[in-house]
Amino acid sequence: MNVEKKETSAAVGHSLKGKVCLVTGSTSGIGLGIARALAAGGANIVLNGFGKPEDIEAVQADIVSEFGVSVVYSGADMSDPDAISDMFDLVLDRFGAVDVLVNNAGIQHVAPVAEFPVAKWDAILAINLSSAFHTARLALPGMIEKGWGRIINVASAHGLVGSAFKSAYVAAKHGMVGLTKVIALEVAEKGITCNAICPGYVYTPLVEAQIEDQAKAHNIPREEVIRNVMLARQPNKRFATTDELGGIAVFLASDAAASITGTTIAADGGWTAT
Repeated sequence: MNVEKKETSAAVGHSLKGKVCLVTGSTSGIGLGIARALAAGGANIVLNGFGKPEDIEAVQADIVSEFGVSVVYSGADMSDPDAISDMFDLVLDRFGAVDVLVNNAGIQHVAPVAEFPVAKWDAILAINLSSAFHTARLALPGMIEKGWGRIINVASAHGLVGSAFKSAYVAAKHGMVGLTKVIALEVAEKGITCNAICPGYVYTPLVEAQIEDQAKAHNIPREEVIRNVMLARQPNKRFATTDELGGIAVFLASDAAASITGTTIAADGGWTAT
């Protein structure tokens, strides 16, 4: 009987029923995987990102049909603080608060520092880092009022280590890890946690296209591209999946993770262990 009670308690601890979860950059890839995982836990979802209207409508409909939760979409440009503020007005009008904030929106550009386009630098810092500041500052008052909240920042292995030719991305992801620590310290006594997930390569449609492009460009087999090019720095030689990252997000959003704050979880196949 005691065992049964413990199992029930654990299940309740992982329930997100009725919570409102805003996931930026969630119309595809990692963000969509996290949004679906949170919806599976019973959370109402705010999707954000770009895409064809019909594709986004299909994603919304699928989540509603499969998990029986409410889903709202905002096309806010995460490089624009005013658009982010408008998104929060929409969410607050519909749901009243944001309980779980997942900062996932991001872009990438690769070039040597001396040749890095200034506009690309500014865009990457705005979307990959500054947007997380703007969403957090808008979400925190409601979380503080409730005495409960979760902020989950999707950083990267590049938030822990560097790579040549990725100056803006590495700077932004390191900044996100630092922002995570500051937020966690400021709200440590208010029932709110803030943590960062640091994935290595994650298998998404975008990565699949990169594999095919690399194989054609270098005339090498697909398996060689995956093992020796894309996963050269990942000791386990496999991609993480969006489902895996969704599972980590659900755990961090749960009551079971109430004492985990201000830290990073590296889902990088051992990349940052070397």
